[in-house]
Amino acid sequence: MKIGFNLLLWTGHVGDEHRPLLRAIRKAGYDGVEVPMFHGDPDHYARLGGMLDEIGLERTAVSIMPSLDKSPLSSDSQARKAALDHAKWFIDCCAALGAPMIGGPIHSVHGHFTGNGPTAAERKRGISFHRKAGDYAARKNVLLALEALNRFECYFLTTMQGLADYLDEVDHPAVGGMYDTFHANIEEADPIKAIRTIRPHMFHVHISENDRGIPGKGHIDWASTYKALKASKYDGWLTIEAFGRSLPALAAATRVWRDFFPSPESVYRDGIKHIRKGWASA
Repeated sequence: MKIGFNLLLWTGHVGDEHRPLLRAIRKAGYDGVEVPMFHGDPDHYARLGGMLDEIGLERTAVSIMPSLDKSPLSSDSQARKAALDHAKWFIDCCAALGAPMIGGPIHSVHGHFTGNGPTAAERKRGISFHRKAGDYAARKNVLLALEALNRFECYFLTTMQGLADYLDEVDHPAVGGMYDTFHANIEEADPIKAIRTIRPHMFHVHISENDRGIPGKGHIDWASTYKALKASKYDGWLTIEAFGRSLPALAAATRVWRDFFPSPESVYRDGIKHIRKGWASA
């Protein structure tokens, strides 16, 4: 098991100016960081990968489908082509960064709603997109970890059962799923059982408190969560994802209107203690 921290708490684009922060995260004991991948080019991420190597941090990445003109679900063939081009871009950036996996809601446009549930046609387009993206990712030795979001952020994939069924149909070794404790807390009747549901496809886990604050300070059933993950023989990343107000666009998208912790430092310092204690006790 490896412990990571999602850098979206501070920035949407990691650069050399974040070196002191990265050193502090490494000093706190983290194995790696999750790098936001919203813009930039492979050369930038190659340089960033070199800096992370120097500091001693491994890495995963996170991205989104940014707009309707890059939607894998669109009835417009040009938008679907642009979505695949976007996926190839973040896969190339991942390979340059030295990140073996990229996760997030890379299946639909975050925060976009049609007023209806997903249609059969949208599902068919999504499956075609992920098979093509999976082929490209496999050639680059990158895995795609699709994240189901709660119903207030997404309508296409919202539960672990829905995600598992979808991944059964995609049926691609480079395309798997992510379990996120925050979204499961909202959407799942039984969040612990949902771990077993997604486990055959589980590439990644986000550790996120019910209020997006410090893990262990809210009401997520962490003891049962860690016990279920350990019992399933999960041995991948446990990556803390917490959100604040430093990025206005992200705060608006995730509905963060107030502070959930005294400082970002308290999140990564207390968060790693929480994970270590919870995993050891499971």
